[in-house]
Amino acid sequence: MQVQLIVAIIVAILAVVFALQNAVPITVSFLTWRFESSLALVLLIALALGILMSLLVSVPSMIKRKRIISSQKKKIQELESSLKRESENKTREETGIKIEEEIERDESELPLE
Repeated sequence: MQVQLIVAIIVAILAVVFALQNAVPITVSFLTWRFESSLALVLLIALALGILMSLLVSVPSMIKRKRIISSQKKKIQELESSLKRESENKTREETGIKIEEEIERDESELPLE
């Protein structure tokens, strides 16, 4: 958390220095729009728009990845519970076989009358 704060402060300081060094006014024309602003502001707006567009492009794949991970976690839980049930059933069967063997052995040891 502190590292992120330090990095954010450094980036903010660099942005201020950049803005102070590039305060030259320029005219930006796009289709019918025309406005005048500092070079630093125009460049920072262009950077922000680029970041925004890249995030918008990557959001669908992030959502898809989260859905896949969620479904895989659900499947893992189902398989683990199934494995646990099978293990319990096998243990019960083995215990039942041992009990039957003990009963048969005890019956064979009883004296015949």
